[in-house]
This record gives sequence, C-alpha cells and structure tokens, in this order.
Amino acid sequence: MLVSRFMSRFSRNSLKHCRRSLVCCQQGQLPFLSDSCNSIPSTDRVWGYRETVCSGLRGIHGIRYQVHHERNSIIEEQMDPFSLVADELSILANRLREMVVAEVPKLASAAEYFFKMGVEGKRFRPAVLLLMATALNMAIPRSASDGVIDTLSDELRKRQQCVAEITEMIHVASLLHDDVLDDAETRRGIGSLNVVMGNKLSVLAGDFLLSRACVALASLKNTEVVTLLATVVEHLVTGETMQMTTTSEQRCSMKYYLQKTYYKTASLISNSCKAIALLAGQTTEVSMLAYDYGRNLGLAYQLVDDVLDFTGTSASLGKGSLSDIRHGIVTAPILFAIEEFPQLRAVVDRGFENPADVDLALDYLGKSRGIQRTRELATEHANRAAEAIDSLPESDDEDVKRSRRALVDLTQIVLTRTK
Repeated sequence: MLVSRFMSRFSRNSLKHCRRSLVCCQQGQLPFLSDSCNSIPSTDRVWGYRETVCSGLRGIHGIRYQVHHERNSIIEEQMDPFSLVADELSILANRLREMVVAEVPKLASAAEYFFKMGVEGKRFRPAVLLLMATALNMAIPRSASDGVIDTLSDELRKRQQCVAEITEMIHVASLLHDDVLDDAETRRGIGSLNVVMGNKLSVLAGDFLLSRACVALASLKNTEVVTLLATVVEHLVTGETMQMTTTSEQRCSMKYYLQKTYYKTASLISNSCKAIALLAGQTTEVSMLAYDYGRNLGLAYQLVDDVLDFTGTSASLGKGSLSDIRHGIVTAPILFAIEEFPQLRAVVDRGFENPADVDLALDYLGKSRGIQRTRELATEHANRAAEAIDSLPESDDEDVKRSRRALVDLTQIVLTRTK
C-alpha cells in the first residue's frame, strides 16, 4: 500500500510542470499546447503542436509509464480489464439484443446484425464506460452532489449502464452507415450488412438504432447528458462530411485530419466518459479528466487503426487491408510520409484511382518514417489518457484502484492490438 501511494504521488508530481502548459479544452474542442512550451525547432506540426512537444515531455511520459508498470508488477499481476466487467457486459449484450427488437422482422434482423452472439465484438466502449463508472465511485463534496443519486446506489449504476448501452447503439449505427458510404464488403470478419441485406435496409437499421438510443437517452432525464450525446451524433455526421468533402489542401493537413478523427472516433467515447462522471455528480474537474481520457484513448485507437490498415491483413482486421487508401482516404502514415517526401503530394492529389498510384504511395511510405511516427503519436495520446486517470483524486477503495489500473492498462492494449 505504501509503495502504491508513493509511486502514485511520484507519478503525479513529475508531470505537474507539463500539465500547466496544457490549455484546458472545452467540450467538442480539441486541445492545443500553450505557445509558451519550449519546443525544439521543427517543421513537423501535429494538431497545432510540434512533434517534439516539450523538452523532455516524452521522457517524462516514458518514466511515468515505467513507474506505473513497475508499480503494477510489485502489487499484483497484470489483469484483463475486460474480466472486471465481464458479468455486466454479458447482461448489457442481452439488453441490447432486447432493445433492438422491431415489429417488422426484416428490420429487427438488420438492427441486431452486429449484436448477435459471435459477432458482437469485445464491447470495447461499454467496457471502458463501466470501468470508468467504478473508477469514479468515490466520495463527492456535498456542494457537488446535492440532488444527485448516491454514488454507491444500484440506481446510479443502472443509469451508467444505460449510457454504455446508448454508446454501443450509436457506435454500431455509425458502422452501418459508414459501410454503406464506403461500399464495405466485410465487418468484424463477416459480410457487412449492406452486402447481405442491401444499402437501403442497412441505412434504415442504423437510423432505427439511433432512434432507440434517443429513447434510452431521454429516459435518463438529465439535460446535460442528453446534450452531450446528442452532440456526439452531430460530430459523427460532421466528421463523415469532412471526410467526403475535403479540398486538396485539407486532405494533406494533419490538423484537419485529427479534427475529423476526433469527430468520427474520439467524440463518442470522450463525451460518454464525461456523461458517466456527470451522472455520478462528479466535479467539473473530474468530469473533464474523464473526458480527456476518452478523447486521447479514442485518438490513439484510430491512429493504431491507421497503421493496421497498412500493416495488418484482411484476416486479422476483419476487413480489407489498405481499404482507406483504396477509397482515397488519406490517413496519418501517408501524411507523415508526405512531410519527408513532398513529391508524394502529387500522387495523393490524383486520388488513388489508378492502382499504380497506390503502389507508388506505398513505396514512399515504406521509405519514410510514416508508420513509426504514427505509432509515436498514438503512444503520446495513450500516455495522456493514462495521465488523466493518474490525475483523479486519490482513493483507498480497492475496486476503484483496480478499475483505474485497468483503464491505464487499456491504453497499452490499444497500442499493441493487431486487429
């Protein structure tokens, strides 16, 4: 116990001076590092800050992770984060199958397509939210908790489980719509719904899931949470539109790419994490830490996805590899490669309709550090997600500490995943 507390305090204190350089972000906005940060001169800018963000910043993140994992190895063996919420995930999966039942059999069959046993995935997002709910299960100042359900109550947990269900329905709805827009043929290792049942029914199934999510959201009777998750749907549409309507300049802009990625991927998990905190009556500071965790985890997840699209295989990914570039979608590895080989810009501008241009782009990518730099950026966001958890108010509750360790471990699972 003493070792755990010492390591936790060492971790927090070693990062305080870098935290001061971060500009607080508002809901729906992306964070930028303060200009006062001492950065090494470079032309490589990512999301408004240089690749080498602060002198020694990565070293500090590396120390923090080393300390964290040494602490874990001292106290207990590495755990499977999903095992901590396995029972709840099983109940949630059954509830989701019940919630998508429709009067029209064909619509019901389409709506439950990715909720069936065997193709439901690992329920990554619900697992994160349930772990977050336990991680925030701590004493709340009276002024912040007035009129809020007791943190330890079963009723609160049910409401937080409802947020996890809503988030998964919104996520699956977005997958159904994305597959239609992308003419996808597979998803999660099986034929995509648009291939199996057609585009029209796939779109309607996605709409149906969103409507069911809205009904569940309204049942929470929390205006702030409703606003948060309604904004997520707006972000999903905005991000997809950004991807479809990019100019030549925007397609080659890392800042534009990461803004789009936030809308399409990170907004859902970040705002859902914040919703979990709000339902528990947590302070604004704690709620923003939950938001920061979800935002950075989501960005890290997508950046790794970008890498896997080039390095994975169709069998491991459950979808066709090189699918993004073949659809003319430019992701982080190519953007980094352009910085090293400006002549790749002309290839990108042609849109990859010619298979020879795809091969040429891959040649440039292979000669560049695009894959490596994308992994480095993903690691940076994963470290920031872990930092958000380490910054939560201390708790002596073993379940709380275990869930927080699991959330930090998830950041590493995201970085090392192969599908």
